[in-house]
Amino acid sequence: MKNLLLLVMVVAIAVAFYEQNSDEKNTVVMVIALAVFIFGLIKLSAKIPSKEQNKDDEQL
Repeated sequence: MKNLLLLVMVVAIAVAFYEQNSDEKNTVVMVIALAVFIFGLIKLSAKIPSKEQNKDDEQL
């Protein structure tokens, strides 16, 4: 799951860079690619525990 998400994020950024460098820029494709990338970052960062949670666990 994590590897698939990383692959989708890399493809989304590659599409965004390709659209940025093309002569006819398609804004809709750029927005969709960036939205996919941001959604992927949110999904990946949700699995990282916060520092506050670790401190609470140590106090118990």
